[in-house]
Amino acid sequence: MKILIIGIVASGKTTLAKRLSRENNVMHYEIDSIVHDDINNRKRNNKEQQRIIKEINKNNNWIIEGTLRKNLYNLLDMADKIIYLDIPLKIRKKRIFIRYIKQKLGMEKSNYKPSFQMLKNMYKWTDEFENKKQTFEEYVCRYSDKSDVLRTETQILNYKL
Repeated sequence: MKILIIGIVASGKTTLAKRLSRENNVMHYEIDSIVHDDINNRKRNNKEQQRIIKEINKNNNWIIEGTLRKNLYNLLDMADKIIYLDIPLKIRKKRIFIRYIKQKLGMEKSNYKPSFQMLKNMYKWTDEFENKKQTFEEYVCRYSDKSDVLRTETQILNYKL
């Protein structure tokens, strides 16, 4: 099964992906790792990103999670199941701050430098998403036959494939 877990920063995507990956013995991938080449410290171009997705898609079982970018909307077509996490803004903002503190204290790993600027960016991205949320949700609704929307932490914790 091909699972796409989407949502904005601090919605619980990675936590859910890791759990479903473990429970179902399926590899999971982060969109950020597809978009960014951490070894060479650069953003991959669209062609490189699509090549990586094509390679992942050769396997009939995968979980890809992240904040969906327009150049990756083809993942919506590829996925057998789309899980959209829409946790309330207040909870996400709290999670962003807690994550930042944990990363600064070395209690949580990150694929980026947990700087004050990154903290500000996460809040900015969250606010930007809220402003475009209706348009995004209208697009995702086109896939309602294969999508689930989870709006509470309880729904996420109890979600099963």
